[in-house]
Amino acid sequence: MLAEYAFPIMLAILLTITVTGTPMGLAMIASSVFYLAMSGRDVGLAAESVLNGIFGNFVALAVPLFIFAANIMNAGQISDRLLKFALALVGRFPGGLAQVNVLTSLIFSGMSGSAVSDVAGVGKVLTDMMTDKGRYPPGFAGAITAASSVVGPIFPPSIPLVFYALVSSTSVGVLFLAGVIPAMLIVAALGITVMIVSRRRGFPVEPAIALRAFPLIVLRAIPPLLMPVILLGGIYSGAFTPTEAAAVAAAYALLLSVIAYRALGWRAFYGVVLESARTTAVITIILCGAYIFNYVVSVERLPEAMLALFNSYQMEPWMFLLMVNLLFLVLGCFIDVSTILLVVVPLFIPTALLLGIDLNHFGIVVVVNLMIGLITPPYGILLFILKATNGIPLNAMIREIWLFIAVLIAALLVITYFPALSLWLPKVAGLL
Repeated sequence: MLAEYAFPIMLAILLTITVTGTPMGLAMIASSVFYLAMSGRDVGLAAESVLNGIFGNFVALAVPLFIFAANIMNAGQISDRLLKFALALVGRFPGGLAQVNVLTSLIFSGMSGSAVSDVAGVGKVLTDMMTDKGRYPPGFAGAITAASSVVGPIFPPSIPLVFYALVSSTSVGVLFLAGVIPAMLIVAALGITVMIVSRRRGFPVEPAIALRAFPLIVLRAIPPLLMPVILLGGIYSGAFTPTEAAAVAAAYALLLSVIAYRALGWRAFYGVVLESARTTAVITIILCGAYIFNYVVSVERLPEAMLALFNSYQMEPWMFLLMVNLLFLVLGCFIDVSTILLVVVPLFIPTALLLGIDLNHFGIVVVVNLMIGLITPPYGILLFILKATNGIPLNAMIREIWLFIAVLIAALLVITYFPALSLWLPKVAGLL
């Protein structure tokens, strides 16, 4: 008798455990094991689902390697060279340092693939520079730092896109290429917004870099700038797989930091390894919980039920995409990105396929949604990180962030309803 109510009880347990502050990964594991026991299934299926998911998926190995590479970038002072390069390029425009902030996020995203790494690393440096001597209001500095960091997981390489590839059976290489033009669109939109706001509010312009100093700045920036070129070139030439590309990224970052720049000592390297291990452990727990939870979802046939629900409303592709946008914008404010990608997104993939929506385009739409959620109050994890690292009052950032959220949502709608922006490069490359 109780077996009939196993799933709703499991959801109630999941919600209760999560509200108490327990990490989502552990909450999914505990509630799913309870479901298996209550429904009369073998509890050992939980361990089997985890083992098959973790050890049976080569792509998952890319995640800790990209995390390691991003942490090396932050610790090895590589970001300093990129910052000076961006300053030389766009510092003379209205709102110079804010423009540098946006451009640096794009450049740094070609190495880290993580919005959190962007905010905690080079974003902290930029925010301090902007607020120094009262040049920019702290709230504006924090808001543009958070808003520009969403580019990180859209431009390749991207940890969220690796997760999406895991659940959608799409190609990581195609997804990486599909994110290039949408990322450029977002950077352009933010840059134009910064220019308009800076002129209206009288934000300063940075002194022009002397022409004779420019070649040296470019030369010093070339080695780190080569990383995305090496990664994408290796993937699309067939020299290595996306997972092997993550290992190449980590090795290249280590080579630059330790040998070329001599900026990473043993103590700092130990800190990088420790931080990478901690982050990987958190993500692995979420992965384990997601694999068990997804097994329960498949047993309950939820994807089929959702597909039938959408069919009953005779939903058009544009309506489905609008609904997905609204749902994920809200979910991204409250739930961890990894959890949404691994648990919620698979429920919508069958419907997207039925409606003829390209799954690579759908992946870009989903990830852009979730990145906007990272800066949207009340949760807005990136805002909390900036508050912790820079001491900027949360209410000051919230007052300034709404304009950038509106710009990002406008860019999201363009990306959503013009799939060619995501699919043109993969088609040109012969991948679609």
